[in-house]
Amino acid sequence: MWIVTGGAGFIGSNLVQALNARGHAEILVVDRGSKDPPNLRGLGLSDLVSPEKFLATLERKALPARIAGIFHQGACADTTLTDKRYMMENNVSFSQAVLSFALERRIPFVYASSAAVYGAGGQFRESPENERPLNLYGRSKLIFDNHVRALLRSASSTVVGLRYFNVYGPREAHKGRMASMVYQLYRQLRDTGRARLFQGSGGYAAGEQRRDFVSVGDAVSVNLFFAEGAPRQGIFNVGAGSARSFNEVARRIIHLLGRGEIEYIPFPEGLREKYQNLTEADLSALRAAGYQEKFASLEDGLAHTVPFWQSE
Repeated sequence: MWIVTGGAGFIGSNLVQALNARGHAEILVVDRGSKDPPNLRGLGLSDLVSPEKFLATLERKALPARIAGIFHQGACADTTLTDKRYMMENNVSFSQAVLSFALERRIPFVYASSAAVYGAGGQFRESPENERPLNLYGRSKLIFDNHVRALLRSASSTVVGLRYFNVYGPREAHKGRMASMVYQLYRQLRDTGRARLFQGSGGYAAGEQRRDFVSVGDAVSVNLFFAEGAPRQGIFNVGAGSARSFNEVARRIIHLLGRGEIEYIPFPEGLREKYQNLTEADLSALRAAGYQEKFASLEDGLAHTVPFWQSE
């Protein structure tokens, strides 16, 4: 059995699909909401349970003896949330409980961290001096990362955190305003014919602020790499390793749709001071850990993804 928390979500459902493609259908998905989530239709899994029921199952020690691995993708990903108790319960306490179970049973545990931990740091290498989160979500992810760091030295099984940069791709439509900026620009162009980008900031011209955009297929590939094979421990960046501007994203989508234009808008009050003008993953640690696959370019990733979005 494989366990995927957040398995009805964006990256989680793509992981379920990838496991199916490898012949695995005995998959326990942990997520909230509908018992028939759109992202899981047509995919093979053995059960779908709520986080609360899953925790109760852990406490009763009622899970099967043979578990191949845990992909812990479930979290509150709302970067605007200010409810500290809710964020800590979902992103720290729940994660600690699942990690404790995985360590006790020596089950490979690969979890979703976030590049949001870097915040105002300006450097994107996995070390504490670079970690300056700007919001509660980023702080919650860093708290759990530091909890993991304290346990890594004594871990004998795989425990790996993946700091996702700007992941985009199929199955993210449900995320609404928390969907990737790539999807949001696609939706704006599809619905209105205009991509709305911010005016210049931090020395960058209008729309030239840059992000490390990584396809969900690559994020899934890194997850599978660490969950299989010899035990490994650590926290690693997951990005394409090269930053691209929002202008480039919008122009590429316009090219693929065959229509559209770009409009530049002012920053909302108070956002400019907290805005990251650049993110770019340092992949040195990931490469040193043995992951050598090439990441899809923005052009190739969008050429695969936009037709999927159009078919939804």
